[in-house]
Amino acid sequence: MNRINEVFEAFGSALILAWRAFRSLPSAPRILRRVSEQGYLAGYTTLPIVAILLFFIGAVLALQAGNTLRDFGAKQLIGTLVGESIARELGPVMVAILLAGRVGSAVTAELASMRVSGEIDALVTMNIPPERMLVLPRLLAVLLITPVLTIIGNIIGWFGGAIVCAGVSTIGVEPEMYFQALKQYLTVQDIMDGLIKAEIFGFVVMLIACSTGLRTRGGPREIGFAVTKSVVFSLIAILTLDYFITKALD
Repeated sequence: MNRINEVFEAFGSALILAWRAFRSLPSAPRILRRVSEQGYLAGYTTLPIVAILLFFIGAVLALQAGNTLRDFGAKQLIGTLVGESIARELGPVMVAILLAGRVGSAVTAELASMRVSGEIDALVTMNIPPERMLVLPRLLAVLLITPVLTIIGNIIGWFGGAIVCAGVSTIGVEPEMYFQALKQYLTVQDIMDGLIKAEIFGFVVMLIACSTGLRTRGGPREIGFAVTKSVVFSLIAILTLDYFITKALD
């Protein structure tokens, strides 16, 4: 019962935090520098691992699907399968998971450390809302960079699949055939559905990270617990939302 109450308390706190942060949106021009800094940390530094992960996901997906589709005489559709799978599901989900593990954990640790050391209380004493100074720039930054990361990851994943199809003799699908099938069946709506998911996932991950960090109480030992809680809640939220968003978009 205590666990259920904790989950509902965390959910309510996150919603209140989002409301307070976006209530400060008119002051956004004054925090553009902080938004750009957070965008760099969340986007540019995450890009290499996104590229590596999506490349090999596309490669493995093409390898597994290629052998199966070859047996059914439909290997020309490998590009379609890889393209739609990455654009609609694997791209947005993997980018969100990487943001949760790399960026969300770092944000939680930073804000939890500030809360434990009394820096958050000092901001409140100086009449500086933490939601405006610490939360809003991170939320805006993740909304800006998540679709960019997803698009780049999608493209790299598609090329990973193409390289495997052309390089594995048992599949034997030329890049022209691969990309022709990808272009023929992959629609703009498929890509947009994936970007919508990515935006929602990224926003939720950052909101959970900020909320968990600011709600941390106790000593330095609690910072590690807060980071673990943030990542676990983020992963659960990503997979749960993925189901409901997919159902709503279909």
